[in-house]
Amino acid sequence: MAKRGSQKPQARGYLDGQFLIAMPGMEDSRFARTVVFICAHSSDGAMGITINQPAPDVTFQDLLVQLDIIPEEAGIHLPPPAQRIRVQRGGPVETGRGFVLHSADYFAESSTLPISESVSLTATLEILKAIAKGDGPENAMLALGYAGWAPGQLESEIQANGWLSCPALPEVIFDPDLEGKYDKALGLIGVDTYRLSGEAGHA
Repeated sequence: MAKRGSQKPQARGYLDGQFLIAMPGMEDSRFARTVVFICAHSSDGAMGITINQPAPDVTFQDLLVQLDIIPEEAGIHLPPPAQRIRVQRGGPVETGRGFVLHSADYFAESSTLPISESVSLTATLEILKAIAKGDGPENAMLALGYAGWAPGQLESEIQANGWLSCPALPEVIFDPDLEGKYDKALGLIGVDTYRLSGEAGHA
């Protein structure tokens, strides 16, 4: 686990750098069949990015144009890494704000948060400009909004069998197959989707 300066070290019971996988009985429809990458978790609450929900009706090129990072006609000239990025729904909080999860080969002083040895989070225009120019990270995903939990809320939801958790893998985070991420995340802990659905609700 990468050190984060003065921030707390990885503590027992905290889920920084792990996946949350929604159980079939998830009561909040906004999180049905979601996989959330936890970016920060402490006694103050938790924050994460949903990694498998596409944002409807907006492309990465559209977003770059809207933010005046590129002129409209320049979109077809985006470098291959930028062309691969799909805009996703990161969660119901601050849905107008963009968050980029990316590989650790990109770091901006004072704006990049290393979450693990291989994954970081940056939420500034600079990383979007770098990606558009071909100077960004090798792997990246852009999410609008994030998921947030008040102190103790996430722990209560886990105890109520709302979520499973497991260590996160970058290849799942950055997989372009958004629809397949749920099953792949479950596969990391040896759980089959159909078996989980059948067992949901049973003690």
